Amino acid sequence: MPNDTTADGAAAVTAIIEGLDDWRGETLARVRALIHAVDPDVVEETKWAKRSNPAGVPTWVHDGIVCTGEVYKANVKLTFFHGAALDDPTGLFTSSLGGGTRRAIDLPEGADLDADAFRSLVRDAIAHNAGDAPSAR
Repeated sequence: MPNDTTADGAAAVTAIIEGLDDWRGETLARVRALIHAVDPDVVEETKWAKRSNPAGVPTWVHDGIVCTGEVYKANVKLTFFHGAALDDPTGLFTSSLGGGTRRAIDLPEGADLDADAFRSLVRDAIAHNAGDAPSAR
């Protein structure tokens, strides 16, 4: 059941997206829609607000962090906190590949995100957070 914190988090993510009047906002909005298509009850939060990024980082949570959507000048970085434990047969992960836990997808302007593969990663991340998914390791 949504609470004020959940509504506030969604409003904060909306504000971040609407504040980006270029391809990065469109990309983040598309990613958000794909995540909600998999899990309409996913909780949206913003984390890691700091002086250089006062709005924080959009974060999608279900039994733990599913992924974050960091916005940079050259790309939108989607970081899956337990990405190393997820199967990625289509090779969506393009960043943080050497780490033992996280994996990320860097989306530069014009990048074509495979929606089916991304939704599969989101489903697997949610299952992993719930303890229901086999490890890819």
